[in-house]
Amino acid sequence: MSPAGCSHVNSFKADNWKQSLRVIYQCFVWSGTAESRKRKAKSCICHMCGAHLNRLHSCLYCVFFGCFTKKHIHEHAKSKRHNLGLRGLINLGNTCFMNCIVQALTHTPLLRDFFLSDRHKCEMQSPNCCLVCEMSRLFQEFYSGYRSPHIPYRLLHLVWTHARHLAGYEQQDAHEFLIAALDVLHRHCKGDDNGKKASNPNHCNCIIDQIFTGGLQSDVTCQVCHGVSTTIDPFWDISLDLPGSSTPFWPLSPGSDGNVVNGESHMSSGTTTLTDCLRRFTRPEHLGSSAKIKCSGCHSYQESTKQLTMKKLPIVACFHLKRFEHSAKLRRKITTYVSFPLELDMTPFMASSKESRMNGQYQQPVDSLNNDNKVLCEQHRLREMHLVCMCGHDIITGKQPNHKYSLFAVVNHQGTLESGHYTSFIRQHKDQWFKCDDAIITKASIKDVLDSEGYLLFYHKQFLEYE
Repeated sequence: MSPAGCSHVNSFKADNWKQSLRVIYQCFVWSGTAESRKRKAKSCICHMCGAHLNRLHSCLYCVFFGCFTKKHIHEHAKSKRHNLGLRGLINLGNTCFMNCIVQALTHTPLLRDFFLSDRHKCEMQSPNCCLVCEMSRLFQEFYSGYRSPHIPYRLLHLVWTHARHLAGYEQQDAHEFLIAALDVLHRHCKGDDNGKKASNPNHCNCIIDQIFTGGLQSDVTCQVCHGVSTTIDPFWDISLDLPGSSTPFWPLSPGSDGNVVNGESHMSSGTTTLTDCLRRFTRPEHLGSSAKIKCSGCHSYQESTKQLTMKKLPIVACFHLKRFEHSAKLRRKITTYVSFPLELDMTPFMASSKESRMNGQYQQPVDSLNNDNKVLCEQHRLREMHLVCMCGHDIITGKQPNHKYSLFAVVNHQGTLESGHYTSFIRQHKDQWFKCDDAIITKASIKDVLDSEGYLLFYHKQFLEYE
């Protein structure tokens, strides 16, 4: 070898090694406190044999340590199949609703990267009261390499403290817990935006809003002057009505426009698809004479139509299938099977697509962009050969945004309203799925995932656009 070193390593360093090395350094070398340094030192072991020495190497493309002496780093580089991060959670008494949401959150790539790099700056007087600090500890536990089930008693205590309506050992709703957890994390994360202040003082740039917040556009059209009043509201999830509920479900004609969307065929088989639910959610709805609004154009109360579309898509899109119906006369669970895809294209449900259709200019987005439109993200450096970031997603920028998503977590509910149990499916890699049933983790097939009933569906954007 020449004094200049290996030419292949130098070629790698010249392009993309700095950002990958920086993430590894932040996650496992640099730490803010003595406690976190000790915890992370224990994580720097070969994930195959547990050795601390033996020329330990770190993979610059993912969170993995392997020893050189026994060639475990070689095996990892060859197969790229590891189960780091999979860990069961002990049920503390009807807490399966919490465990399945924790599994989904800890396997959200950008959230994982945030917590493993110690980017949270706690501003609370007592860190023991901060849910974000506890989530940070939870991520460290999940990615420590230990396989024994974790006992999330501190997390449960903080949830009871900050969301008192969830306190107690009764079975709670997983969707309600998700929203409550995101709300508390959002409130406790407000100091973690690295000093960046948005032009809108009401806008939050915390990690929760960066990942989960989207914009829902509501267009109310006057039936007399056809004037349109538009409002945009933030959302963390989309709740979708199902056939079988007391709310009339919009019948989809097999011969209607867009018969096949997202690879889902809307034939007379009777199977409802996720796309069906989204088409119903974004259809124009006549508000009727009992819900007249005052039109700014007519200056009088007129009948109108209302249509919801997506103005801004979140990085993680969560779809809540409304399986639990509560009313004065009825309390029941809707067990209608809903088919959902592994890959989802949200383009037909965008506000921009609606405007393009109205102008006769609608076109499906191209599947690929020119290399000139592909850039490297500051936090998640792309691999030049495959244009894939450390969390497994492409990162692009360009004039034609891509609205495609990949399924990475599914929460299911078995049983009835009075007696039920929550489990989740988690995707580790593109085709590797695992079923998480509290403390028990088992391998699952794609068919197991797609055949499940589905209550909460988590999709991650395939292309991350940044400004």
